[in-house]
Amino acid sequence: MCSASTSTGCGPPCSTTSRNSAISFFRPSHLVRRRRDGTFDVQLHEDARAVLVGLFREVADAIEAAPDDDDLARLRPPAYSDDPDRDLEYQLLAGEELRTSHRASFATAIEAMGQARLSEDEMWAWLRALNAIRLVVGTRLDIADDDATGPPAIEDLPPATARLWTIYQYTTVIHYEVVRALQG
Repeated sequence: MCSASTSTGCGPPCSTTSRNSAISFFRPSHLVRRRRDGTFDVQLHEDARAVLVGLFREVADAIEAAPDDDDLARLRPPAYSDDPDRDLEYQLLAGEELRTSHRASFATAIEAMGQARLSEDEMWAWLRALNAIRLVVGTRLDIADDDATGPPAIEDLPPATARLWTIYQYTTVIHYEVVRALQG
């Protein structure tokens, strides 16, 4: 144990403790709060809302323009990974339904973005839209499900990659806040 902190963990942080750790990244900020009536208050600055609308539209447009794009692969997961023929048949049958579901989530999330108070259905649409963005960006960044390395230092990355990591981290925080609010 570090001598700079108390045994109960309520004193100052140890000098070897990073103030930029993953734990502090997910410190609750209460951007989204559930109200007693079941609705949700969303406290996002107008600039943040504009960024999210832009991201929602970007991914929604990509789904429309090129639904088979490799960057969108995680939005249409394989049903039969061991049988390509059956999976192709499934994708042909379910593909449009998945795209319709994504379109509906993005449309609801974009429409609700201008509101300060949202219904539970609107919050679930936000969650689905945010998850879709994170899946697409995670694919572009080649993030694996079991990748525990964390994000690289943004300042060391090329601008396009830094932008993707920033989007991924930002949407992760918002996603966390929405999940937390929906649970409570």
